[in-house]
Order: sequence, then structure tokens, then C-alpha cells
Amino acid sequence: MSTKRDYYEVLGVSKGASTDEIKKAYRKVAMQYHPDRNPGDKAAEEKFKEAAEAYEVLSDADKKAQYDRYGHAGMGNSGRGGFGGGSGNMDDIFSQFGDIFGDDIFGSFFGGGQRGGGGRGQRARGVKGSNLRVKLKLNYEEIAKGVTKQIKVKKYVPCTTCSGSGAKDKGSVQTCSTCGGSGQVRKVSNTFLGQMQTVTTCPTCNGEGTTITAKCGSCKGEGRVYGEETVSIDIPAGVQEGMQLSVNGKGNAGERGGSNGDLIILIEEEAHKELHRDGLNVVFELHVSFTDLVFGTQVEVPTIDGRAKIKIPAGTQSGKIFRLKGKGFPAINSYEKGDQLIYVSVWTPQQVSSDEKAMLEKLAKSENFQPKPDKSEKSFFDKVREMFS
Repeated sequence: MSTKRDYYEVLGVSKGASTDEIKKAYRKVAMQYHPDRNPGDKAAEEKFKEAAEAYEVLSDADKKAQYDRYGHAGMGNSGRGGFGGGSGNMDDIFSQFGDIFGDDIFGSFFGGGQRGGGGRGQRARGVKGSNLRVKLKLNYEEIAKGVTKQIKVKKYVPCTTCSGSGAKDKGSVQTCSTCGGSGQVRKVSNTFLGQMQTVTTCPTCNGEGTTITAKCGSCKGEGRVYGEETVSIDIPAGVQEGMQLSVNGKGNAGERGGSNGDLIILIEEEAHKELHRDGLNVVFELHVSFTDLVFGTQVEVPTIDGRAKIKIPAGTQSGKIFRLKGKGFPAINSYEKGDQLIYVSVWTPQQVSSDEKAMLEKLAKSENFQPKPDKSEKSFFDKVREMFS
């Protein structure tokens, strides 16, 4: 199985490239590997799809931020995926990205934009809906195991009266007389290189191919109304605070049958009352009495998925770190898993009685109670380094 190339490498831009630079770079690469310029060249077609996938992610601020932070592993289902994998439909790519090149460029170089018998000039109906962003708070157990959440989202939904068309009835939708329903108008001009054909968006229907003579009374011609939808979201195990997930097609409905926007999920972590997260590891501070450290004891500690018993050996020093392997968080889209780190801290009484004070003063003079650190013991700094390694 081949490894995906870095999206910035695919387009030949730096990580700090502007939106215009990314767009310009994509246009250059896509023009180079366009199937019409490389007929029958499967390698060129794959590179064309790869560039389309890279541009789709890097041109979207939310997806770009997610990719910059987590790379391909953090994209989940937010990318189209099919482009890079070779299963993407070429007409889908043209309809999604054709406007990047400019209608005149496609018309001039590729003979009016017709591919096979499908006719790439046909534009998608309506106006695409905008993306929505919602925050989703998860507890440690949900993050560790993954969870499916049902959330109610207030957004634009298709108008049920007109089925999203924006028209009063079927008879109120007519094919645009200017472009004949293609959404584009073509003009042929003679140049010293020969005939050149330019293609531009139809000014009458704004590229939709149809015009409405009577608007729907419920949505006022938009084809959508403000409402609410319950969305099911599959959260993978191992997500982190600030991570963004994208649910395709669950954003605002488009106007007059246009495609839906995406729903962007911003992950928030609900604080645990006893545990603390550090990357993939979970940290717990265990307060133990002085006598328990002297004689040794067995205690229960909280973990992400319940409680676990650990043994504290006699003579354990304050600052000792115990490690429970595999009791931390899983890495997203990986088999790696963190540990639980238990930091032992001696609890010092705030007040003592006169009798207790007398006993402690007597013990303080005993030779066994004089500090005698073992040179084989790790230093404080070694323990901290180990704790966060």
C-alpha cells in the first residue's frame, strides 16, 4: 500500500503559502497533468486526482488547520480520499474544481470542456450551502474508547414545500433561454493561432441552467428554510482538545438544490476530577501517608475505565512514579497507546497533637530517619523526564 504524499509537496508550495499561492499552484499542476493534455496516461491522471485532493484540503481553512496539526492521520473522512486513491470520478473533479482554472482556460485549451459523452459544461444547480462549526465536549472515557453522538444542529434545511427547488410548482421552473440549460455561454473567435473558444458563466441564470418564474411561498425562492436536524457523529478513539472533524454534507443546505456545506466538529475535553491528560499518557497524583510509605500498602487508583489496585512497596520514596502500561489514551488512527503515570506524594499532616509531636521529635533523632538517599535512585529531574517521555 503506497503512502500518501504531503499535500504541500504535491502542489509544490510551502506550509505558509497564502490562499492565492495555493490556488495558483494547483492550477499549474492540474493544467500540467490534465487528462486532455495526457490522453491515456494513467500516471498523469492519478497526479491530477492527487492535486485535486490536496487543493480541496489546503483551500479550506478548517481542513488545512486540521491537516497542519495532524497530517493525513487526522483527516478522517474530511478529505475526498477517492481522488488520491484512483477511484474518484473525473467528471466529479471537473465539476468541483473547474472554476479554479477559469471557464475561458478550459474552453481555450480543451475544446469547450466536453469530455467523452458526458458534457463537463453542465453546472451544478443552485448555490452550495456554507459550513457550520459546533463544539462537542467529551469525557475521558468517550475519548479513550470512541463514541457515537447524536446532536441537534440548528441550520438551514431543504424546504419541504418545494423540495428545495425554490419554485412555486414544477411549471415555475424553466430552462434558461440564454444558455439552453448548460449554465454557460460559449463564444468562438478567430486568432492567428486559429479558432479559440471561450466559455463563461451564463449571466441570466448565474450558471444554474434554469430560471424561476414564480417563487415558493414558504422559502421565498431560496429552496431552504431555517430549522433543526439531529446529526449522528462517529467520534474515533484518541481525539484531542482542539482537534477538528468534518462531517461531509451536514452543514447548511444549499440554495435552490445546491449541495450542502460540511459540519465542522471542534473537540473539547471535559476535565476529569482526578486524572490529568498529558498527550497519550494519563497522570494521577497519589497522596500517601508517611507511615504507609514506611510499611508499604496496597491502594486503589482511578483509571480512565474504572479503578485499579497497585502495591506500594515498603520504603517507597515520595516522588516515585509508577507506570500502568496501556492505561492511557490511544493514538488516533494508530495502534499506539499511552500509559497511566502514578506520581507518589507524601501527605504531611497540617496539625499534630502534643503527644504526636513528642513522638515525632523522638523519631527525628533516630538514625533510621536521617536522609540517606540511595545513589542508584533516579534524581528528581530524571523522574520528571521519565514522566513526560
